[in-house]
Amino acid sequence: MTLIDGRDAPPHEAAPAPGPSWPAARLRDLGFGIRFASSGGREGWIRTLLTAVGVGIGVALLLVASSVPHLLEERDARSRAREEARTSAAPDARTEKSDTTVLRLGAETEFRGRAVAGFLMRAEGTRPVLPPGIPALPADGAMYVSPALRELLASSEGRLLRERLPYAITGTIGDAGLVSPDELRYYAGRDALTAADGGHRLAAYGDDGAAEPLAPLLVVLLVMVCVVLLVPVGLFIATAVRFGGERRDRRLAALRLVGADIRTTRWMAAGEALFGAVLGLLVGLGIFLVARSFAGSFRVWNVSAFPADLVPGPWFSLLVAVSVPLCAVLVTLAAMRAVVVEPLGVERGGRHRGRRLWWRLVMPLAGAAVLLHTGRVDEFTPVRPAPIAVGATLVLFGLALLLPWLVEVCVRRLRGGPVSWQLAVRRLQSDSATATRAVSGVTVAVAGAVALQMIFAAMGDEFTRITGEDPSRAQFSITSEHVTGDAAVTSIEAFRATEGVRKVIGTVEAYATRPGHYTEDQIQPTAGLTVGDCGTLREIARIGACEEGDVFVAHPANDPDMSAWVDRTARKGEVVQVDSYSGGEPLRWTLPADARTVTGRRDPRGEMRDGILATVGAIDPATLPSASVVTQVLVDEDVEDVSEYVRNTAVRLDPGARVVELTSTVRSTQYATIQTGLQVGSTLVLLLIAASLLVQQLEQLRERRRVLSVLVAFGTRRSTLARSVLWQTAVPVVVGLATAVAGGLGLGAMLTWMIGKEVTRWWVFLPMAGAGAALIVLVTLVALPPLYRMTRPSGLRTE
Repeated sequence: MTLIDGRDAPPHEAAPAPGPSWPAARLRDLGFGIRFASSGGREGWIRTLLTAVGVGIGVALLLVASSVPHLLEERDARSRAREEARTSAAPDARTEKSDTTVLRLGAETEFRGRAVAGFLMRAEGTRPVLPPGIPALPADGAMYVSPALRELLASSEGRLLRERLPYAITGTIGDAGLVSPDELRYYAGRDALTAADGGHRLAAYGDDGAAEPLAPLLVVLLVMVCVVLLVPVGLFIATAVRFGGERRDRRLAALRLVGADIRTTRWMAAGEALFGAVLGLLVGLGIFLVARSFAGSFRVWNVSAFPADLVPGPWFSLLVAVSVPLCAVLVTLAAMRAVVVEPLGVERGGRHRGRRLWWRLVMPLAGAAVLLHTGRVDEFTPVRPAPIAVGATLVLFGLALLLPWLVEVCVRRLRGGPVSWQLAVRRLQSDSATATRAVSGVTVAVAGAVALQMIFAAMGDEFTRITGEDPSRAQFSITSEHVTGDAAVTSIEAFRATEGVRKVIGTVEAYATRPGHYTEDQIQPTAGLTVGDCGTLREIARIGACEEGDVFVAHPANDPDMSAWVDRTARKGEVVQVDSYSGGEPLRWTLPADARTVTGRRDPRGEMRDGILATVGAIDPATLPSASVVTQVLVDEDVEDVSEYVRNTAVRLDPGARVVELTSTVRSTQYATIQTGLQVGSTLVLLLIAASLLVQQLEQLRERRRVLSVLVAFGTRRSTLARSVLWQTAVPVVVGLATAVAGGLGLGAMLTWMIGKEVTRWWVFLPMAGAGAALIVLVTLVALPPLYRMTRPSGLRTE
């Protein structure tokens, strides 16, 4: 183009093309990072797989945790479905016989510490109601058994149990009738069963009553169990996405050399972590599905589950699917802010500027403030779980934030020592962040476990009941509704002949009433009636001299009112009546006028014995309606399987006999269930932490193998390097365990104050600290073979 004055116009300059928007640029950078992770060759895939495995283990455990509510719901539903219906248990329905009713007698037992649930059953019509899991009632002398019980009876270990269950196996109980795959349960047919033998009439199955709510103190305990088990998993996932960071940073430096800016390199690193996290989700899902298929084959602390019960919650699963990749991106971006990636190298800011303390104290102090603001928890006010969970989580995460600063302060002052020590210290002084990340999970897990153990110790008395039983006088009490003329004598002789039995107390027991007509407002005088030989009666009362045919009236010690009540029933020279609960004729018997009055004493079951005490020569036990035989046995606990011999004798005398092991204390079932859940969860978390430490250790050795090979080439002994690896792990562990103990004791003391209890044991940290230290040693020993392989001369080769 020519201007009017004849000069040529300058060429037109095109406007620069607009760059991509911020979201588009960041997505592009993430995509580049994903491409580098998926096409980075062998080294890139090893790094990505390490991240995927680490994240996958954590995701699998989170999926298991999210399956627990569904698991408990299904177990409870199956348990309720096989319980007697509440309408059936009502007094007006229990006595009605029909074409569908069944006589049932509980015949539960125990074998080597495992409960064996069982029932003896007899149909009273042609259409008997059936418990879930069996197609028909078993015939006389036959039984349906659970798969685990069938396997146990078929093994050599179940020899003594087979003597106790001499029924022919005709079928297997289905899953619908069991709460877990390893449950030991059976239903046996017995045509001779009657109401007089203790048979209970049942009309329907299915308990639809409301479940017993958890006590407020147990709610606090349950919240803490969830926090302590899940927080280390979150830390582990955050650590896993940073595997292979050093080698990745060196590659990013090469990208800076060809023109990439700092922001681009950070988002590329986040893209690599994102790719590994997404693969980790798939790996975690695979691990969960494989572990789920074998769930019924494993027992952890006597707990197992049906695979169909392990179903993760949909919302929690969605949260995991979103939060894990997001966590990978955010953690990587945060970590890259401390790393300066330049075209000619990588500089880590932590080497020149010490870590700051003030902001690391904000989180634990905030957690303590939340817990203190929540205030005390009493037995009657509903508990708000959210503040407790938030406060405890902040405290535990705060300990993880404090750990890097503490490790840096400690290693900064370390000097001198042997070569292995100096190598480890120098490595920690140059970069302690990697070792600290590996130990943070142990720190949080131990701190949480210490706090929980302190709460358990403080709550122990709250949920432990003193039974009053005296195991020093008898360890077993056997009750039988099968009463014959010489029942007490037969029981004593049979148990005395049992291997390992040292002493036997056998009685026949019933209740005597004062005859007469009483209105609804009047209470009929009633007293216990106990029949036994002279030796037995001396165990339950201070009778002095005794001969066959003697009768005594026992008053309770230091209880005048109860003594007067006994005398209203047991009138010497007058008639007493023993009623029949099964509808039979009552027995009338005249109490001898020369019966002596004595003082009763507590029996081994802790019961104060009073009422009428008679020797066998004074009254025939077989004539007593609604009586039961009670045998209390003292055994030699040094005899192997002595409890099994006692139970076998009891069943041989009466298949429906109830055997109770006497103990001085008993714990709440809900409390014991939470404790078992903690044990199972702690085992899984410890395994997770062990896997985390091992993967981290192997990743670090792989990153440093060229340096280690150079040290060996220059004459450094491999044993020195092995000790160096041990020291390099041990120093952060010692600092971490000290932090965990201090933080756990503080958190435990605070929670103990919240529930209105006092700290009873300050030394509960010793087992957990020892377990954490042992775990570190074990992981280090497992990492030694790869260390020796990586320090071969071939490690000097480069490409």
